Amino acid sequence: MKNSWNMIKGYLISAAVFGAVVGMFLNGVLSVSRRMDMEGEETLQNAIARACVQCYAIEGRYPPSVQYLEENYGIRIDRKRFYVFYEGFASNIMPDITVIPITEEE
Repeated sequence: MKNSWNMIKGYLISAAVFGAVVGMFLNGVLSVSRRMDMEGEETLQNAIARACVQCYAIEGRYPPSVQYLEENYGIRIDRKRFYVFYEGFASNIMPDITVIPITEEE
């Protein structure tokens, strides 16, 4: 009887340790995923801004839209992951660029 109780106790401890290790692993994976999403947002916003400046340097005006940058300056936007708001006031004023990640709830 005592031997079987020790065996059951050993199994329970092993299962608890395994569950804790799996939980820590999943928490780490989710943390890295969130960090990559944040860096992706910043990278996209910087790429759009650089392409705008490049367009201004080459053409003498800022681009009229993000679509123009996609067609002529190689910008690629993952529209399943990000909303991009591009508001140009005039062709000689840097446009306002906002990148917002799309969340799972939407």
